[in-house]
Amino acid sequence: MIVIPMVGNSSRFFDAGYTLPKYQLMLGGHSVFYHAVDSFREYFLTDLFVFMVKEDYGAPDFVKKQLIELGIENYEVISFSKMTRGQADTVHLGLQGLSSDNGVYIFNIDTFRPGFRKPAFAASCDGYLEVFRGEGEHWSFVDPAPDFRVKRTTEKHRISDLCSDGLYYFKRAETFHELFLEAIEQEQTVKGEYYIAPLYNSLIEKGGDVRYDLIDPVKIQFCGTPDEYEALTKAV
Repeated sequence: MIVIPMVGNSSRFFDAGYTLPKYQLMLGGHSVFYHAVDSFREYFLTDLFVFMVKEDYGAPDFVKKQLIELGIENYEVISFSKMTRGQADTVHLGLQGLSSDNGVYIFNIDTFRPGFRKPAFAASCDGYLEVFRGEGEHWSFVDPAPDFRVKRTTEKHRISDLCSDGLYYFKRAETFHELFLEAIEQEQTVKGEYYIAPLYNSLIEKGGDVRYDLIDPVKIQFCGTPDEYEALTKAV
């Protein structure tokens, strides 16, 4: 199952004068949405795709039309009438009643990962994060252990140069839900939001096998800010 939550406000884009959510903006003949989802073209005929959208700006209809253009037939579009308490909360609510024997992959709608392939080790671990070596404080971070294991994760607190590109994997949807409910009980928020990366810490404490997959940053394109979007428009 490939899950793409997209319930954010696109506030930075609207503040910059754009009149559509960032995922509806055009980039080289296709929408930002199209480019992000096209990252998973290898799995269009095999995996269930789940999109979690707000009801405004015609999002449900927009997404369905884009999925027809992409050629994805096995999908669910979950609509939200109000904001959630962060990405982890969105995924928790949107996955109610859905399960997957092939694990749950979660990705951003404003990041492109052309030619993504699931790593072979995914089937033998409880979860993993895809990371790259980067700068800045605005990422989720991995504290590495030997053999590509994860010692701990942090959110917006730099503990290494291993930065999450926003792709997260959990072997079981049920595990994700259990970890999120524990986070609620312990009020594990960052500036009032529930993020996904910190959920792995509880899984690690329980003895779970959590790993990281280090990739070259040239394999990733970010489109989460107006500056990143405008840079990409000049590159295509």
